[in-house]
Amino acid sequence: MMSRRCYIVFALMLCVAGYCAPRLHAQEPQRIKGYLVPMCAYNGDTIPCVQLPTVYIFKPLKFKNEKERRDFYKLVRDVKKVYPISLEVNRAIIETYEYLQTLPDKKSRERHLKRVEKGIKQQYTPVMKKLTFAQGKLLIKLIDRQSHQTSYELVKAFLGPFRAGFYQAFAALFGASLKKEYDPTGDDKLTERVVLMVQNGQI
Repeated sequence: MMSRRCYIVFALMLCVAGYCAPRLHAQEPQRIKGYLVPMCAYNGDTIPCVQLPTVYIFKPLKFKNEKERRDFYKLVRDVKKVYPISLEVNRAIIETYEYLQTLPDKKSRERHLKRVEKGIKQQYTPVMKKLTFAQGKLLIKLIDRQSHQTSYELVKAFLGPFRAGFYQAFAALFGASLKKEYDPTGDDKLTERVVLMVQNGQI
């Protein structure tokens, strides 16, 4: 009798285990491998929509000598250091211009520009001190590239011709010029190539 009861209990345990096992298994989280991407409609179907970045392909460079090769990689280094600064400067120019449009009169605009000038000196003087002469000249050109205005024109527009002349004279003491323009198809063709590749993470 005892053995029969044990058999019934054992059978019931098996049934319960058989019933619970698939339910416990079903509750385990399923891991789906893949990526969530935007969707778009194409010819009546909904398909994944992924925007790929532009890839720039240039003709391989041929260096005449070791100096040319070193100069190129020095340019790459300088662009990587200076290009982000030119983006910051351009952003500051746009924000300053937009804010000036909200001020009621010339006096309040002049007060704001003095604060901006003071803030720029405090923020960027330590940065500029760390730049080499070549990097400083490159920055002047890249600011022109980003804003489509030379540094001289920007200073003149915001701070007036007297300040622009002063900063231009100061730059001239070091053999630089705030009036330098960026020429992506001429003198700055190689720089433009490097900027595009750095911008796109290709170098």
